[in-house]
Amino acid sequence: MLITELKQKDEILSLAAEKTIIINCEGCKEVHFPEIEATQLQKELLVNRPDITVITTDYICNPGNLDHQLKKHDNAINDANAILVFSCGAGVQTVAGLFTGKNVYAACDTFPLPGYQGVTPQEYDCELCGQCYLNSTGGICPITACSKSLVNGQCGGSKDGKCEVDKDMPCGWDRIHERLRARKLRETAAATPATVTPTGAIKLRDFSVEV
Repeated sequence: MLITELKQKDEILSLAAEKTIIINCEGCKEVHFPEIEATQLQKELLVNRPDITVITTDYICNPGNLDHQLKKHDNAINDANAILVFSCGAGVQTVAGLFTGKNVYAACDTFPLPGYQGVTPQEYDCELCGQCYLNSTGGICPITACSKSLVNGQCGGSKDGKCEVDKDMPCGWDRIHERLRARKLRETAAATPATVTPTGAIKLRDFSVEV
């Protein structure tokens, strides 16, 4: 089981600065979702933001279900600049994987509780760290995608896009950099609000060009 908690209000508002689609996930009973708080915040947003569309669905961690549920919203999603996801980390990663060309942001942090995590059949792992990095890493979790759980860039040991620890595993940070390049966010990623951690802003380091 796990629990999601809304990020700070100012941070969420800044993530919705552009034309935004909000996706709420109300699927898993194993996940505590702050529905009342999320609904209130979204109502405040909608007062002066007619450009925001809210979609409430379930089990967004399942890509097949997610794709099916969002088909009827294709036009609105294509027209939006950003997608703000109110769900656990697995759900955010699934949305980011489906819409690789969009800015996909997590509105919640995810914390662990004993028990089963979601119903995702994919390898979208959430470490439940309570300080979600997905907003600065293109929706790919550096804690679970990197064998060393590095949060500030590649270790320098990867080769040809593969991890030095597991030669069959894609380098998580190579995937992150490619995702950010595809979104043209590489140069500005370190300045996004969600890169601020207890130790300061995350510095994304790409050793292939810095060394």
